[in-house]
Amino acid sequence: MSKAMKIDFVSDVSCPWCVIGLKALEQALDRVGSEVEAEIHFQPFELNPQMQPEGQELYEHMAQKYGASKEQSDSTREMIRARGEELGFEFRMANLQRIYNTFDTHRVLHLAKLEGCQHELKQALFDAYFTLGDNPGAHDVLLRVAGQVGLDSERVQALLASDEFTEQVREDESFYQNQGIHAVPAVIINDRHLIEGGQPVEYFESALRQILASE
Repeated sequence: MSKAMKIDFVSDVSCPWCVIGLKALEQALDRVGSEVEAEIHFQPFELNPQMQPEGQELYEHMAQKYGASKEQSDSTREMIRARGEELGFEFRMANLQRIYNTFDTHRVLHLAKLEGCQHELKQALFDAYFTLGDNPGAHDVLLRVAGQVGLDSERVQALLASDEFTEQVREDESFYQNQGIHAVPAVIINDRHLIEGGQPVEYFESALRQILASE
């Protein structure tokens, strides 16, 4: 008999390690198979909440925020690309030139949660940004991608033209920050067990099995 498992996946759509963490978690869940019935809830986190809507050039951002040289950034980007390839995700680094504000993205993801297609939208937004190089916070991109996963375009357009879900997203962000989450991805299982970072599939699988055994 399957055991129910609640998974809160705290992340940002502009975080490459969140892609890696999600893909590894999904593959670990596949390995565990029918032993667990997992329900993944995507929770909001902004890597750059003060970022201007037009974004910032990537290398400039990495140097400013992390003190990374172009060579260091390129090395990290290649490591991310290789990890993604291992997990079946295509990071097209040539298309990834800017970092963007993602607040509106989280508002649309909140709507998708209510409509039952949050997981699909999250995946599609990762593809839009990391593979196609689109701005995941741009309204035209959000309308297009939301439509691809079945959200009503007029509903999304009305949301983006208003401040709907602004307070809810802010509250959710504050909740996880107050719980000590200051880097993503952060995977919280059954409100008790925390797994941090873009861990390998084997790490997630081992953790899932240990949690199943203990509960």
